[in-house]
Amino acid sequence: MLALPSRFSLLAGLLIALIFVAPVRAADKPAAGPQVLKIDGLGKGAAPLDGPWQFHIGDDPTWAQPGTADTTGVRGWEQLSPEKTWGAQGHPAYEGYGWYRKHLSLTPSSGASPDFALLMPRVDDVYQIFWNGKLVGSNGTMPPNPSYTYARFARTFGLGPVRDGVLAVRVWKAPLDSFDSDQLGGMYAAPQLGSPEAIANRLAVRDYAWLRGRQYYFGIQSLYGLVALLGTVAWLRNRTLRVALWIAVFSAAPIVSMVLVGMRLPFSYNFALGWLQPVLAAADIGLWFLLLYLLELDTIPHVAQVTRILAIISMTATSLDGLLTLFDWSNPFFGGWAQIADGIFTAIFTTTEVFPLVLIALALRKRLDRVRWLVAVTALFREMLFVVRIAVQQGSRYTHWTIADKIGAPLFTINGNVFTLQTIADTLLLLAIVYAVYRYLQEESQRQSALEQEFKSARELQQVLIPEALPEVAGFAVTSAYRPAQQVGGDFFQIIPLEGTYAGSTLIVLGDVSGKGLKAAMTVSLIVGATRTLAKYAPEPAELLSELNHRLWGRMQAGFTTCLAMILRADGRCTVASAGHPAPFLNKRELDLPGALPLGLVPDARYEESSFDLNEGDHFALYTDGLLEARNANGELFSFERVDALFATRPNAAEASEAAVSFGQDDDITVLTLTRIGLGEQSTTLLSSPLFAPA
Repeated sequence: MLALPSRFSLLAGLLIALIFVAPVRAADKPAAGPQVLKIDGLGKGAAPLDGPWQFHIGDDPTWAQPGTADTTGVRGWEQLSPEKTWGAQGHPAYEGYGWYRKHLSLTPSSGASPDFALLMPRVDDVYQIFWNGKLVGSNGTMPPNPSYTYARFARTFGLGPVRDGVLAVRVWKAPLDSFDSDQLGGMYAAPQLGSPEAIANRLAVRDYAWLRGRQYYFGIQSLYGLVALLGTVAWLRNRTLRVALWIAVFSAAPIVSMVLVGMRLPFSYNFALGWLQPVLAAADIGLWFLLLYLLELDTIPHVAQVTRILAIISMTATSLDGLLTLFDWSNPFFGGWAQIADGIFTAIFTTTEVFPLVLIALALRKRLDRVRWLVAVTALFREMLFVVRIAVQQGSRYTHWTIADKIGAPLFTINGNVFTLQTIADTLLLLAIVYAVYRYLQEESQRQSALEQEFKSARELQQVLIPEALPEVAGFAVTSAYRPAQQVGGDFFQIIPLEGTYAGSTLIVLGDVSGKGLKAAMTVSLIVGATRTLAKYAPEPAELLSELNHRLWGRMQAGFTTCLAMILRADGRCTVASAGHPAPFLNKRELDLPGALPLGLVPDARYEESSFDLNEGDHFALYTDGLLEARNANGELFSFERVDALFATRPNAAEASEAAVSFGQDDDITVLTLTRIGLGEQSTTLLSSPLFAPA
């Protein structure tokens, strides 16, 4: 009998609850009142504005006013932590406007400054700060013409003598780039409030910590800059050192990147990102050509051609992608197609970045020295690590891949400097380049020593071929001058007294081998040796030139030799034949000799002789084309006109050669003069040659 009333009582209680409680559930949940952060007795220090902030997506100017209701549950306000972005707190990939609000009650300590200042850490991307509805500071420019810096760093703002009210922060997040994650937007750390001195000190501490943590980064990039400078200088000194050129290009890219995005310089986001794209392409291209020459793949025509084509494609795609930053992506019309174009260009140059793997694969069968492989492999590792990190960032807000974060994650820290895989790769490559340069300098020193020994031998050979004491020529005063453009030259002359039926006569041969240096000197030795042999049985000028041509044919390697041969008899009778050599001067007049091909061009060349008499007092001058081709600083040649005027003064050989050298020597210069003297006068020979007495 007792159970029935108790069941009835239970049912009755439930019914009453449904009647009175149900209307309460149907009504709106009571709004939570705004939380006021009280900071009392704040003197010379600073306090973080941490804890939850009221947050609302969208944009409404009235949200800056203190009277605006910002309680949760009303008009969509919610609470977010300032320590994380809004993308990480329920608003992934959100771009556009968002508002933060914080109710504050501030009381300065006795005797402290009545003014307060605010330290704002990084915020994505543009923001404005309001106190009780009044704008007190901003960073960047809001739409419709948005602008902001690439580097997001902390800034300070003076608030004045504020006390109780609402601190509101209006934020605009720019449209996401292809490499952005969905975790961006808004604040990254809590703002700090305090006296102006304390806030300034907090900013200085943050800046010092940033600089301290970047010491190693700046050091590595500076060394890359030094490598780029040395490579450029080496290439400018020797344009055949293409490895030096591409090491310079590859090493210069990190320096330019650091200036654009790594030094907190106030470059606009569009400017920095727009220029960064082709700079990164230059780094890729520098690596490709560096590998091409280091791995000796430039000898394969189609590989070199493909490298050039991909370089053009990569630079074009990245440059066009950089130009996209000129457009306002927040504009619905431009932003849509700019995003599509960005995706296309990104796909193009990202695909080309795997090309180094192809080059390495092609070179696996080559037997290269360890230094080349060391630089190639470390450069490949460094660049591909960078490429993979950048590539997986593309579209990461859709793929949610975390590989890029793992690559960029700190491995360890030394003196505040964070070391990642990329840092280690940069260091290894720099060490490889320094070691390669050290080995290169060693080998270059050995090659230079060997080359100097070869030149020493060549100079000794030329001292034999052009002796210090020339034979006297009966009835003539002879002067000679030989001025090679390099340590050894390609000009030659011989004065050979004849015997037998030609006794009393002298064979004079003067010529110029095409080219300079050791190769030309070796050809000179062949010609001089053959000339001294031919002087015994074929001294006639035309026949001698024909025999020399026969011996030089096929041995000049596309070169040639101009030559003038003549027999000078004691009575002054002179017979001359020319093989494409400049005609000699007799007194003030250039002789008119039959034209002929230089030696060594065709096997059956024919040469003609001309005869004339040298009378007492006649001045006869022979010279090589180095005299004609002397060139001054303005690029002007010495020319035939100056040669005519020079020999009209009847100079000796030293005077004639010095005139050309003073004008601007560009080639070997040889001058030989003969002056017919009267009976009873003593023949003289004057020799001037820097081989023995440098000018």
